[in-house]
Amino acid sequence: MSLLLETFANLTPVLAQAADAAQAAGNAADLPFFDQKALIYAAAFMSIGFAAIGSAYGCGSASCAAMGAWKKCYAQNKPAPFQLLIFAGAPLSQTIYGMIVMFIVMGGAANVGPETAGNWIVYSLVGILAGIAMGVSALWQGISAAAAADAFAETGKGFANQLMALGIVETVAIFVLAFSIVLLNSF
Repeated sequence: MSLLLETFANLTPVLAQAADAAQAAGNAADLPFFDQKALIYAAAFMSIGFAAIGSAYGCGSASCAAMGAWKKCYAQNKPAPFQLLIFAGAPLSQTIYGMIVMFIVMGGAANVGPETAGNWIVYSLVGILAGIAMGVSALWQGISAAAAADAFAETGKGFANQLMALGIVETVAIFVLAFSIVLLNSF
């Protein structure tokens, strides 16, 4: 979370400079179309990039916990539950959601023209913010999956309940995906 806050802190001066440059240039319509497309493509990649960063962190956290849980099982001569791999891989789905948003945002670049000048900012903000939201969802799902892996390996019980709890965390990313699709298709 501190990495996310630090990223926002570093991004704020850059956004302020961009706003000053846009104001000095006149308005968004003055930005050449190829520059608008480049910004949309950059935002499209950020949607999957931020989602993948969260997925990597989440999967790493859950995988470390699964390995530690397996070690405990082996040390106690208990069978090591295979289900821990499900916990370890749960945060991967947010990367897929980020990829879907990426393709939709990239579709917005195809529509850039004189009559749609300025639309790039909507596509850019949706791509960036959706990626961040999905990444944070994956991060927390991984942390939750780590706790689930430890609990399930210890008791051998509660697998369905633990999966439901992970599903609740993932629902945030699904909502972001759905609302991004609706917003960009209505724009």
